[in-house]
Amino acid sequence: MKVTGIVCEYNPLHSGHAWMLRQLRERGSEAIVCAMSGNFVQRGEAAVAGKLARAEMALRCGADLVLEIPTPWAAATAETFARGGVAVLRRTGVVEELAFGAECADVTALQAVADALDSAAFQTALNALPEDGGTFAARRQAAVAAVAGEERAALLSRPNNILAVEYLRAIRGTGIRPVAVERQGSGHDREEDEGFASSSQVRRLLRAGQRSEALGCMPEAAARVLKREMERGSAPADMERCERAVLDRLRRMEEKEWARYDGGGEGLYHRLYQAAREAGSLDELLERAKTKRYPMARLRRMVLAAWLELGDVPAEVPYLRLLAASDTGRKLLRQMRDVPVLTKAADVAGLGEAAEELFRRESRWTDLYALACPKAAPCGEDWRITPVLSGREMRNYDEKNTHPADPAGADAADHGVRRRGGRA
Repeated sequence: MKVTGIVCEYNPLHSGHAWMLRQLRERGSEAIVCAMSGNFVQRGEAAVAGKLARAEMALRCGADLVLEIPTPWAAATAETFARGGVAVLRRTGVVEELAFGAECADVTALQAVADALDSAAFQTALNALPEDGGTFAARRQAAVAAVAGEERAALLSRPNNILAVEYLRAIRGTGIRPVAVERQGSGHDREEDEGFASSSQVRRLLRAGQRSEALGCMPEAAARVLKREMERGSAPADMERCERAVLDRLRRMEEKEWARYDGGGEGLYHRLYQAAREAGSLDELLERAKTKRYPMARLRRMVLAAWLELGDVPAEVPYLRLLAASDTGRKLLRQMRDVPVLTKAADVAGLGEAAEELFRRESRWTDLYALACPKAAPCGEDWRITPVLSGREMRNYDEKNTHPADPAGADAADHGVRRRGGRA
């Protein structure tokens, strides 16, 4: 069976994502495994819909298995996000290739950039560049130009190419083959053009109250899920709803506490500390801290990390949490051996101290995510949810219009921790 992996956020899943899933099927993929961000995303924001709803969108639009990228990786830089997503896919032991959308579908060209970034020559070129107050991204691109040429370096000016390069760096030595799919339609943070609207555009429409227009940018199957979540009061999530909770945490922080979230070591934490003491809103805080040197996404990530108290990214992903599976996906689970697959929260204690600690923290982050939703769910949601499954369970899910309960008589491998020799 040809198994293709995708690292994604689906925030939300739009028509371009569905097009890519169809393209992979047409290219011969027999199973698609998604490593998907949980409730918080790489831009330093709350996902527009909860992880289980977005996993269901993926399942209904062609994915076979959806596994969660834990928050420490999902809400981090492009490099850490890619590394975490690839780690999830690699640990399955069944993924043969990694597919990603990019403005440039030339894997050879993208690989040349990845090789340049990992070379000693790059570091030498970067160190030789003057500190002119520009962004690190601009300095990095200039250093790559010195190593691999202007044409190759220019690829780093497009956001999906940047992620593609990080995926290539992350899969180095894993045996996973890269598959680049040329991105169709509008780019990240751009208005809709002749192709598909971006996730950013869909989110803008939702925030503007243009829900019908937003749903029209999504495949029908995904739009139904989002519409249902909106009717429940579970979506769209927006960090503005928990603004005072965030500001409360930030105002109580000492300046030295901010330093742990400043991964660049450039003193940005001084600006955020002062901005947090003066600002009366998150927008004002970000505006006060912003300079041409620091992109807004980096500021948002630091604010989110401080609010959630993320701390250091663990050395490895300690478990694979199942969010959704088709019948084919459940067959893949039966092929996975020596892999800590978690489908029932109560069984996390059997995975060791590191796994239990991360899951308990993830549960607390989900409790905070609820504050960003129109109707805040009670605490403990992460301990109650169970994966969305296809077949009979999916039909029950539709009929009940709620999260599925553990289906009676379901295969034991689909509920609980599967280890070597376990039935699947």
